[in-house]
Amino acid sequence: QEHLVESGGGLVQDGGSLKLSCAASGLSTITTTMAWFRQPPGKEREFVAAINWNGDVFPYADFVKGRFTMSRDNAKNTAVLQMNSLKPEDTAKYFCAAKEWGVSTYAVAYKYWGQGTQVTVSS
Repeated sequence: QEHLVESGGGLVQDGGSLKLSCAASGLSTITTTMAWFRQPPGKEREFVAAINWNGDVFPYADFVKGRFTMSRDNAKNTAVLQMNSLKPEDTAKYFCAAKEWGVSTYAVAYKYWGQGTQVTVSS
């Protein structure tokens, strides 16, 4: 059975850093694209970044370019989102998602979802 479990969220000050991890089980490493989405309070879920099995990241959302870095460890079937220079507007629940083959920036394209991890950035 497919599972995605996020970890690493928390409370951080403006300008701080956090590293989110997503552990996947029951999914093929080679065929699976993994992605991060976030949902700020009162807003819709939005795309952050996605990565294919080969480590190619496509593409970062404009609001995180130069600050966030996504990577994956296929041996551990884990995706990581390193978040630096965090801002209060980055406050959101962050979700890991996965799909078979191909990359998409649309949430509806992803079949598998984790429960999410809260990131709060204080000013």
